[in-house]
Amino acid sequence: MSPSKIRHSFATLEPANPASLIAAAADVALLLDEKGVIRDVAVAGKDMAALGSSSWVGRRWTETVTVESRPKVEALLQSAGAVPPGPDSARTWRHVNHPSREGASVPVLYATVPAGPPGQVVAIGRDLRELAEVQQRLIAAQQSLERDYLRLRQMEARYRVLFQAVSEALLIVDATTLKVVEANPAATEVFGESPRKLVGRPIADCFDPDSQRALRTLLENVRSQRRTEAARLRLASGAVGVAVSAATFRQDSQTLFVVRITPPGATDAEPASAPSRRALLAAVHDAPDALAVTDPTGRILYANASFVQLVQAEFVEQVLGQPIDRWLGRSGVDVAVLLSTVRNGEAVRLFPTVMRAQDGGETQVEISASSGAGDDAQPWLGFLIRDVGRRLPTTSERVTTGIGRPVEQLTELVGRVPLKDIVSETTDLIEQLCIEAALKLTRDNRAAAAEMLGLSRQSLYVKLRRYGLGDYPAEAQD
Repeated sequence: MSPSKIRHSFATLEPANPASLIAAAADVALLLDEKGVIRDVAVAGKDMAALGSSSWVGRRWTETVTVESRPKVEALLQSAGAVPPGPDSARTWRHVNHPSREGASVPVLYATVPAGPPGQVVAIGRDLRELAEVQQRLIAAQQSLERDYLRLRQMEARYRVLFQAVSEALLIVDATTLKVVEANPAATEVFGESPRKLVGRPIADCFDPDSQRALRTLLENVRSQRRTEAARLRLASGAVGVAVSAATFRQDSQTLFVVRITPPGATDAEPASAPSRRALLAAVHDAPDALAVTDPTGRILYANASFVQLVQAEFVEQVLGQPIDRWLGRSGVDVAVLLSTVRNGEAVRLFPTVMRAQDGGETQVEISASSGAGDDAQPWLGFLIRDVGRRLPTTSERVTTGIGRPVEQLTELVGRVPLKDIVSETTDLIEQLCIEAALKLTRDNRAAAAEMLGLSRQSLYVKLRRYGLGDYPAEAQD
């Protein structure tokens, strides 16, 4: 037969190696008998070989797929004999999942073709992992866009509510045309115009002709990022003078002004010379004396840098929320007396006590304390703590030995007075000095002084009578 008479058709092809042809045309190919048992497997690439397909031979096809894919495999086997062989035959492709050793299932798109002896079927599969990965990325990108859109709508809703509810008069002005883009209800009250008349109107028309030049200068300075103070302008009616300030922001590719109008006598107006809140907070934070603010129970709400340094902490977060008596006071009595006094509305000045650091060291300090309430009516207690450990002693403190007489005079009594009498006199003197110090520290609070000294209240009353230290209750005389 001459070459011109040869019929060129897929039906006439007789490849020497059908397995090579099938493997080249598909990612995975299965040869199945009439019972659906896999007799041979051909895979293309190491990715498909990683499925463990070599162990499929001799097993039913339905045993190599996930549970939800088994009905699809049965349908593919049934449809294989229903479609006559041929290149023009329409095949049904079905998505089947194979379990993987890595845990995630591997998606494969299969079609079945009858081949060879009756009942023998070839299943041709295409790996869908790359397509599934692209679909997952697309879904993730779509979800991210939806979240961003929802967040944007929520932010816009909050902006709308704030813009409409704020008591300040605000105008949004186009920086190019200097026309009003938006006005809140407070601005309509200031200008006496409806929002419909204000929007789209040049902002200069809202002010007196003599004030329009100052307004343009203000906006030009703000747009060029120059520091500028609020300008005193007069409204178009000429009856009211207002303070006008502005700031810029970007929306898409458009520059806008937010113009703030403050009528005279507004409660939130502050003198130009008044220090800002930020400057006051910086001064308190960097103050050389330690400052702590607590709630009524004594838990620290704020501490400045000097307080953190005094207690030898590394960060301010280590002291926030902690009880102040963790570092303050010789015992719990000091802090109890302080908190009780300050909570009653009384100010405490120069209260002597000690501060205990993290490393166990103690520092002599003086405390002044007061109480107050914040803007939310929540009460607070403030403690100003000054380190007096380096303060030079006074003349009287240098002269006094602390036990009433010099040590030399006590040693001169040896041999003249029995040791028992010397010790007794010294003990009584030290006991009297300790009681006086406790009463001074507790501001003559007898119960707190007894607790500080480790005595019962009755024992303290007895000693007060013994040393003639002030008045004492009648029951202590019994």
